[in-house]
Amino acid sequence: MENWHVLIVEDEPDGQEVVQGILSYFNITADVAFTGDEALRLLTTHTYTAAVIDIGLPGMDGLQLIRTIRAEAALNHLPCIAITAYHTSQLKKDALQAGFNAYFPKPLNDTHFMQELERVVAEG
Repeated sequence: MENWHVLIVEDEPDGQEVVQGILSYFNITADVAFTGDEALRLLTTHTYTAAVIDIGLPGMDGLQLIRTIRAEAALNHLPCIAITAYHTSQLKKDALQAGFNAYFPKPLNDTHFMQELERVVAEG
């Protein structure tokens, strides 16, 4: 995990801090994008082990972003985890159908989150 580089796509500073805190505990470096457009720019200029994407982003939301990522040949292999404060069973279903490898409602359970992150990276 120490060689991992994760992209966090989250518009809320508190949410960014939580995910960064979990990742840094495991010595995982991370970049942060506030919007879907910013995330796409970073994805074309950096190599990431995985991406953690908030569904409720302004402008291009997380579902639109994952569909764009999955449509790009150079990016479609990237393990992506959805996070959201607006959890419903339908949203979880929509997120997984759109192409996310895993889904988490906020607040994050750090142990379960890291187990799933490890799983999706290993499967990626």
